[in-house]
Amino acid sequence: MIGLFLITHSSYGESLIQCACHVLNTRPAQIAQLGVSGQDDPLDLLPMARRLMSVVDSGEGVLLLTDIFGATPANLALKLCEPDRVEAVAGVNLPMLLRTLTYREREDLHGLVNKAVSGGRDGVMAMKVGRDAKT
Repeated sequence: MIGLFLITHSSYGESLIQCACHVLNTRPAQIAQLGVSGQDDPLDLLPMARRLMSVVDSGEGVLLLTDIFGATPANLALKLCEPDRVEAVAGVNLPMLLRTLTYREREDLHGLVNKAVSGGRDGVMAMKVGRDAKT
């Protein structure tokens, strides 16, 4: 199974995991998160991030999910990337996380990256109510 490692601002990653636990009615295996605060030095976090990543890595690869491309959590995630072994996707949201949890046993790492991106993108939509709807 592909491991999942969320590196996000503050407690966003843990909040996403808790929401996924609620939806799935269980805590998924091989998932970890690291919250980055404004006071953290990314270079100081790198050894801890490597240790956490090794916990979720069973040898089938790790998908890193981070919130904002170019921000400190994403820059930390980029330092952990290794082609064909550790890949990263920015813009994590709950639909993306649920999609990756659903497909990580059926896809290889590259396929899971595609599922993550499509899940995050397709989970964002405008909700419209018809004129005849009662409020």
